[in-house]
Amino acid sequence: MTIRKKSLSALAVTVLAVMLSIASCGIYTFSGTSIQPDVKSVTINYFEYKALRVNPSFSNDITEALKDKFKKMTRLEQVDMDGDLEIVGEVTGYDSRATAVTAQEVAAKNRLTVTVKISFTNRLYPEEDFEKSFSAYADYDSMQSLDAVEGDLCVDIIEQLAEDILNATVANW
Repeated sequence: MTIRKKSLSALAVTVLAVMLSIASCGIYTFSGTSIQPDVKSVTINYFEYKALRVNPSFSNDITEALKDKFKKMTRLEQVDMDGDLEIVGEVTGYDSRATAVTAQEVAAKNRLTVTVKISFTNRLYPEEDFEKSFSAYADYDSMQSLDAVEGDLCVDIIEQLAEDILNATVANW
């Protein structure tokens, strides 16, 4: 029994030491991000709205969701300008289309798709800079109007877009 307790204690100490050494290196975290230790701040600019179909709150909602995601998932300080990392975004597409048609040639399902384009700048590691478009969608029953379900759909779409942008910028996925 004493030998077993000693081996369990040794195992616990080893696991703790490995966890501390991984966390202390500053590059890898348990949140899934891989931010260089000398990167300290991020600037997330307001997303301009350039889509043809208008949703007056979407730009603000996606900007705030991305800021919240970075606050929860990274150690970076958010600054208004000149952050080590900078994200500039714009909403380029906001469209609803039929995705499933019945035998009577009537839409059974519709899909709201939102596309955003971001420009990512890493002032300390410029080789990581990129421009990329991200799209996310949510389906809804054609018996409902877009106006009736738009708020709930946008919540899901914004969550997915924020996750994808975080992963592309600081998780290197």
